[in-house]
Amino acid sequence: MILYDRDYALWIEGTIAQLAAGDWTEIDRDHLIEELADMGRRERLSLESNLVIILLHLLKWEFQPALRSGSWAGSITEHRRQVNRALEISPSLKNHLLTCYENARFQAAVETGLVLDQLPIDCPYSVEQSCDREFWLGVNAK
Repeated sequence: MILYDRDYALWIEGTIAQLAAGDWTEIDRDHLIEELADMGRRERLSLESNLVIILLHLLKWEFQPALRSGSWAGSITEHRRQVNRALEISPSLKNHLLTCYENARFQAAVETGLVLDQLPIDCPYSVEQSCDREFWLGVNAK
């Protein structure tokens, strides 16, 4: 059994040491490639998850104004922070943002009890608006 399967943390430490030392001959390339690919997927999925939450709460904010709450505003604010930080580190992830609205729309219908047809088919918020901490659909967040 190889180290990767026995002790993942030790495998990471060893691989980092090998890379730092320029010891290319013994590196477990297959698992290293797999791990790098997984890192990219995790980053994308995390970004998409955060954006779905932003869009979900923006929809709830817009279509259920009487139920607006500090928790919705807090959730939007926190998830905007996470998305903006991820985009600072990896701007190319912005290409994945537009795929999130359909999931947010469906979740908003489930959570609000609104009929799916009551929510816009196309995302009513631009990527920039969704990530802008000052954007509150013309209404102060507080």
